[in-house]
Amino acid sequence: MKEAGGVATYSRQFSAFAFASLHWGNMSENEATPPPASFEFLIASFIMQAQMQLGMFAMPGSEGEEPQKPNLVYAKHSIDLLGVLEEKTKGNLSLEEKRMLENSLTELRFRYVQAIAEEQK
Repeated sequence: MKEAGGVATYSRQFSAFAFASLHWGNMSENEATPPPASFEFLIASFIMQAQMQLGMFAMPGSEGEEPQKPNLVYAKHSIDLLGVLEEKTKGNLSLEEKRMLENSLTELRFRYVQAIAEEQK
């Protein structure tokens, strides 16, 4: 991947992951085929989990279009798990994997601080 295109490629990959994960619940067991196991998918899973815990998406089966109330304890835990992965894989990731992890952590940490500020209002 070219350096300049990293963010756009990541966004497309993550959007595809988000779309697929939201629609797996509507498929029968025979129709659903999980994507291949990869480091990127592992990271994307933690990202989605943290985003849901931060209240960025409506949870499957929830009423209405309103996002769920943030669960900041579990959101922090998911973000911390990504931080552990970053620390333990330091020096062993491709440039694309490293950027995905670093950029995701930066964004999730920022959104976590925003959620705390919003809760204290």
